[in-house]
Amino acid sequence: MVDAYVKQFELTVLPEAAQNELQLVRYEPGDVICTQGDEAEHLRFLVKGKIRVSLTSATGKRLVLSFKYPLDLIGDIEYIQRTPFLNTVEAVTEVEMLVIRFEDLVRHAHQNVVWLQYLLEEITRKFERKSQSLSFNLFYPVEVRLASYLLSMTPNDQTLGSTVDQLTDIADLIGTSYRHVNRTLRRFVEAGLIERNRRVITLVDREGLLEIVGESIYE
Repeated sequence: MVDAYVKQFELTVLPEAAQNELQLVRYEPGDVICTQGDEAEHLRFLVKGKIRVSLTSATGKRLVLSFKYPLDLIGDIEYIQRTPFLNTVEAVTEVEMLVIRFEDLVRHAHQNVVWLQYLLEEITRKFERKSQSLSFNLFYPVEVRLASYLLSMTPNDQTLGSTVDQLTDIADLIGTSYRHVNRTLRRFVEAGLIERNRRVITLVDREGLLEIVGESIYE
């Protein structure tokens, strides 16, 4: 399976010796793949599924930066800078990743020009996407951000949690207050876009939510 993914995503940019060190790791929905501030020791290639990337401020507030699909790299900036993880990454769906230790990359690929050029291009694209994501939270109203979040978090399902704690998490993650999320959800219910009880939110009109979102979805 590793070889198939290497071929599918053209990871032959890695020297063969480094390719031999790749391990396939699977995650279930909700699994934390890495946590902001933890020591980074591995580079991960997202080859299947969907992940959520978020940032926690010094005051404890969380903000969704992006949702990512294959192919994407986790740990590339940390590898270059030798820093702890900059963000928290969680699995939204079932996820598969190819994983390699930093020390194996140093041993087998640190001087490889093709690999280093590939890494530079990936990091440059990542900073461009991060800038776009931060702009999204700054410039778009809460109803757009919330509709985008609901759509992004339900790729294979129609429901997600609606408890106070879960709504507080959503508020933190999209950069607003619990009360504002609650008011916006009530408007979505009145508009027939969702149904809601104390436990779950059910999306009943994805097309209507997509109209609110337009081009401005987290993806």
